[in-house]
Amino acid sequence: MSAGSWDSEQMKSFGISEELHQYVLDHSNPSSDPVSEWLAHTTRERFGGRAGMNIGTDQGQFLKALVEISGASTVVEVGTFTGMSALWLAQGLPGDGTLICFELVDTYLDTATEAWTKAGVAERIEVRLGPAAENLGQLEPTPHIDLAFIDADKAGYTTYLDLLLPRITNRGAILVDNVLWTGQVLDDSDTSVDTEAIRAFNDNVAERDDCDAVMLTIGDGVTLIRPRR
Repeated sequence: MSAGSWDSEQMKSFGISEELHQYVLDHSNPSSDPVSEWLAHTTRERFGGRAGMNIGTDQGQFLKALVEISGASTVVEVGTFTGMSALWLAQGLPGDGTLICFELVDTYLDTATEAWTKAGVAERIEVRLGPAAENLGQLEPTPHIDLAFIDADKAGYTTYLDLLLPRITNRGAILVDNVLWTGQVLDDSDTSVDTEAIRAFNDNVAERDDCDAVMLTIGDGVTLIRPRR
C-alpha cells in the first residue's frame, strides 16, 4: 500500500466516501504508518476476508492520540485479532507502559507479534488467552486502568463494560468499537445475533446512570465511555 492510500484492508470511517476518507488520511500528520500498512496487507494474505476486522488508519491514529493525551500507562484491550488496534495503542504508551490484550485463541498471535516486534512495541504488550470475562474478572478490582478498548464478541460487550467500568481511573475511558455496525442498527429487518447484541448494548449504555458516553462516527462507530463517580 502506498503512503496514505486506502483499500479494502483498511476500514474507513462510517458514512463517508472513499474519496473523503482518502482526504482525511492525506491531511493527517503523519499520513501513514509503515507497520500498520504491512499488517493490513499481511492479514489479508493470511486470513482473507477477515482482514475487514482490522481498524483503519484514522481510527488507529485516534486511539494512539488518546493514549498520549491522557498519559495512560495501563491500557486494556478486549479482542486483539492480528494486533492492529494493539499496535496503535502500544505506540502511544510511554516506554514503561503496559497494554494487556485479552484474546480468546492464539490463532492470530504470531501475526500480531510479528507486527508489534517490527514496531518496537512488543515488550509493552502482554497477551492473556482465554474467555475475556473470566480473565477480566481476575484483574485488581480497584480503579487502575487508564484506557480500555473493547472489540470482541458483540454479545459480550455489556459484560465487558460492567467488568471494566469500576476498574477505570477517574481520568480514564473505555472505547467500544462497531457500535454503528455499518448502519445495520437502524435496519429493523436485521435480527441477526450480532446486530441485536449491538442494539442492546447501545440501549444499555444510553440508559445507564453510572457513566457518561458519546458515540463517534469514526471507523464503524466508536462509543467513548467514562465512569460517573
